This record gives sequence, structure tokens and C-alpha cells, in this order.
Amino acid sequence: MEILFVSTELAPYAKVGGLADVAQALPKALRALGHKVTMLLPRYAGFEEGGLSVARRLTPIECELGGKRVNITVYDGRLPSQIELVLVDVEGYFSREGIYGEKGEDYADNARRFAVLSIAAAEIAKQRAEEGRPFDVLHANDWPTALAPLHAKRLGFSGKTVLTIHNVAHQGIFPKEALANLGLTADDFTPAGVEFYGSVNCLKAGIVAADVVTTVSDTYANEIRTEANGYRLDGVLREKGSLVGILNGIDYSIWNPATDSVLAARFDAEDQTNKARCKGALQKELGLALDLNAPLVVSVGRLTHQKGTDLIAEALAKLLRATDAQVVLAGDGEPALIAAYEGAVAASNGRAVFAKAASEALVHRMFAGADVALVPSRFEPCGLVQMYAQRYGALPVAHRTGGLVDTVVDCDAHLETGTGFLFDEPSVSGLLGAAERAISSMTLPGWPALVRRVMRLDRGWDRAARKYEQVYKANR
Repeated sequence: MEILFVSTELAPYAKVGGLADVAQALPKALRALGHKVTMLLPRYAGFEEGGLSVARRLTPIECELGGKRVNITVYDGRLPSQIELVLVDVEGYFSREGIYGEKGEDYADNARRFAVLSIAAAEIAKQRAEEGRPFDVLHANDWPTALAPLHAKRLGFSGKTVLTIHNVAHQGIFPKEALANLGLTADDFTPAGVEFYGSVNCLKAGIVAADVVTTVSDTYANEIRTEANGYRLDGVLREKGSLVGILNGIDYSIWNPATDSVLAARFDAEDQTNKARCKGALQKELGLALDLNAPLVVSVGRLTHQKGTDLIAEALAKLLRATDAQVVLAGDGEPALIAAYEGAVAASNGRAVFAKAASEALVHRMFAGADVALVPSRFEPCGLVQMYAQRYGALPVAHRTGGLVDTVVDCDAHLETGTGFLFDEPSVSGLLGAAERAISSMTLPGWPALVRRVMRLDRGWDRAARKYEQVYKANR
């Protein structure tokens, strides 16, 4: 099949969250199954800065948004994975410091910026069909590309349109006056269309227009069809009918302690000896006391309320008093939560470190040296941190929600079953209880076997890619 995969993020060139990692890995896995994938993204500076060469097409795409003519320049290239790449640009739209915004604020013109991306995807699909090489599938991701299925169908796209929801909390809601800037008209502003409590909702438009809607875990698929977790789109999702949950994977060419070149020493499930060397090297690198017997606890992720950052900050002092652990924190985000981390670490007497916006290489070394990884997200569509941790032999301590439920099985008292430690309520006491249970479990005879078991888990992308393949082929 010919697949057009539309995204706003792609690791390592443009990354905010897990979508970047999915966009990097899933098309490669689909290509390995014999499909031809073309990726379409905005032309960010990070592509050329990352060494990619692209060629500008002579003929731009023209459209009208908000009563103004817009010329969309198109560039062609190829990723190191041999995936075809199409980049679209409008002067001043994507050559910015951020992807969606800066300093915690969205860009004021995001409606126009991402409408350009969706319209370009639809036009490129149309051009390919006119050339006799039609795409069989247009796969959009999250609200910034959610209008692509709608615009594509209006231009006569005859293939299947798929929309993947990576986080239903982000919906692309704009005032009614933004209709023209989104390439829409007053006729679209209906309860059955893009209207949403008096505003325009891009994600809703994509849900309604796409042939199939997927999301990134089975549990999350069920959660977002409830009033408690659907962010007011639960009714739309229930009315849509089938919502396919497909659990994300991790890219073993990148996340593999047996081949990872940034580690002090390599190891695998069968021989974990060098994991201790990685712990010692991390302690030295970050200025922690060299103590291979001290449990090393890490937390990696965006500093937001969703990710439970405030719970970690509040729990840190109590965790250090109750155990002999060392703690390494990494992430960037909300200023108040950064300050909370900094204050908690300052009061730790040198037993905790805040690496803030850690490099990708340091994150790899953190997982390689860690015994335990904290993942206290209040909600988590899928989550990748817990899977990276498991791959590197660090046991996740996770809130029982979303994709965390689908990837972490709570350990029994003797560690004979389970792949991590779960807690039920997103609270300081819940997090502390599970973290202390994990740390105390390190003294049990079954701990080495538990580490081996989680490192052997199959978290690769092949299984997920085959499920997407089934979605693409169904009822064609």
C-alpha cells in the first residue's frame, strides 16, 4: 500500500512529546512490512540543521485562507530510514523556536498554520492521484492534522482516511471567526460538523470525517468514551462507533541497552552485569555519591500537571527519609513545577539531582543506571517512559491509568508475576506507597529474575504496525 503519514512532530528533528517518537518508528515498521510510506510535515529548521537535504518543487500549492491568498512551498527529501519526506512551508509560519507555541503560550495563528498543513496534505494526495500513483491511505495524527481527512475527501480522495488520537485533551479549539482561516465555511459550523459548544473544534472535525479513528492503547480507547475522561468529546466518540486502540511500541534500533553507544557499558537481559557500571557512571556524571547499593530512582518527562510532576516534587523529601534511595529528575515545562523540583532537590542534601532539559543521550544513561522509574501520570494515553525503563531494566512505578495499565502488570509480593508497581489514586500517598514497595522489593531474591523478565518483554513496533495494517486494509 501507498501511505501518506501526516504529522507535526518527528524525532529527532522536531519533538515535543511521544508523537515524535511514534512518527519516527511506525513508518519504518510499516515499510518493513512492504508498504511505501511518505511522511508529510511542516518545514522546520531542525530538518536542515539535522543534515537532511531537500529539493524545492517549482510549483507551489495555492489556497485561500481568511480571504488571503496563501502560497505553500513544497520540498521533497528522504529520511535516513529511506522513508520519503515531503515538507511544506509558508514564509514565517514554521521557522519559529517552537512547534505549537513558546513560553507556555500557543501561537496566536495556529489555526492558519496547521490548516496549511492539512490543506497541503489533501492537495498532495490529489496530485498523486492525478499522476496515476494514488495513496491508498491518508493517516493524520492529533488535532493539528485532523482537518486533512475532511479536506482530502472534498478534493475527491478515494482512499481510506485514518485519524490517530494521541491525547484527547488537546483538541484545537478556536472561535467561530476562525472558520475561514481553517479553510472552512459557515456550512461546516453545525453540531454534526465542526461546531463545539459555540466554537470550532479541529479534533472533532477529524473524528467525524475520518473513516477510522484509532488511539494509542486499549484502555485509553475505553477511557475517552466516558464523560470523566473524554474532555467533552466522549459523546462524539461513542457516536462514531469503533475506536481502535493500538498500543505504541519502542524503536529497538534506538532503545536497546545491548547496542546503545551512549552508555558506559552495554548489557542485556541475559547478562545484566554492566548495568551496575552504568549506575556508577551516572552517579559520577551527575555528582551523586558513588554507591552501587543505593536504589537509583529516576523520573523523565514533561513537567505538567498531567504527568504528576507535582506529586513527585511533594513526595521527594518523604521518599528520601523513608529509603536510602538516590533520585534523578529530568524534564522541562511549567515554570511553577520547575521551581517545585528545584526546591525539592535543594533540600535533598545532595541525594537528588535535577537535570532539567536533559539531552537524549543522558536520558538513555538515566534508564540504564536506574533501578526504578516513576510514572505518576494522572492520565496517560499510552506512555513511552515506562517501556523505555523496562527495556533498560528499570522497574516502573505507575498510576493505574490508560496505557500504563496495558504495559505494566503489578508485581505480587514474591515478584513471581508482574512487570512493575501500580498505584490506584494519583496522590502523594499512592505514589509513595508504590515507590517504597518497589525499593524494598530490591532486597528480595526474585529481583534479578524480575529485571530479566521486564527486559525480555516484546515492546517493538512490529505488532503495532501489523494492527495498523489491518486497519488500513479493512473494508477497502
